[in-house]
Amino acid sequence: MFEKKKSMWLFLLPGLAGLLMFYVLPFFGGIWYSLTDGSYENAFVGLKNYIAVWQNPMFQLGLKNSMELSLICAPLVWLLSLVIAQLVNRLRPRGAAFRNTVLMPYLMPSSAMLLIWLVLFDFGGVINRAVVALGFERVHWLQGMPMRVPIILLFVWKNLGFAVIIFTAAFQSIPEPLYEYARLEGAGFFRQTFGITLPLVIPTAFLVIILEWINAFKIFKEVYFIGGAYPDEAVYTLQNYMNNMYSRLNYQNVTTAAYSFAVIVFALFGALFFLQWRMLKRTTG
Repeated sequence: MFEKKKSMWLFLLPGLAGLLMFYVLPFFGGIWYSLTDGSYENAFVGLKNYIAVWQNPMFQLGLKNSMELSLICAPLVWLLSLVIAQLVNRLRPRGAAFRNTVLMPYLMPSSAMLLIWLVLFDFGGVINRAVVALGFERVHWLQGMPMRVPIILLFVWKNLGFAVIIFTAAFQSIPEPLYEYARLEGAGFFRQTFGITLPLVIPTAFLVIILEWINAFKIFKEVYFIGGAYPDEAVYTLQNYMNNMYSRLNYQNVTTAAYSFAVIVFALFGALFFLQWRMLKRTTG
């Protein structure tokens, strides 16, 4: 047994070495870099960089917009994927084709999706023509606060399919006899949903919300495609701030902003895991 374990480490060492070199060491090295002044001597300045970054109005704006967009996008994808997965599960095996269709945007290149979105939300595009047909005035979807609409819809359209697949797998793992017994006892659709389905998919539901929240924090790609490096203040995210600081070679601000955001994300996920533990404890105990 001991010899087998030693041979196993030989296979694991290359991957662990790469993980240590490209992730672990840069992570701790970045913490030290955020506590220095960036000069030739690289003097230690403590929390001075953090205080300066948190007082920066662009950092505050980027953090505010990132949190707002994530709080809109992640729950929206979670709710829509839960409903669609439930419908697909009730259509099986005919729902397989629809499930694969929903997954297609996740596999499409972002550049191709961007071209479609710019055509749809142009001032003379399809969306504005539909708005005019309904009796309303055209909207500048690619300017100001309305820019959030195409960005949120692009995020939802691209990430919905993956969440649907995860939820569908969780629904299909629930034993069918549970529903048969519930129907014999006279339980309707809503009683089955809240009494059987939701309690059994709580771990999957938390997994989906965490994955989508992580993706929502990376919404910079959609913002950058539509709004550029310096988008409107309504969609200026924290990643925009870090990207612009990096282009100016201001690495202290980049690392300081990144670790500040990481602390916030860890705190939010810690609260989510605590909530999951409480809910599982309540349903099992």
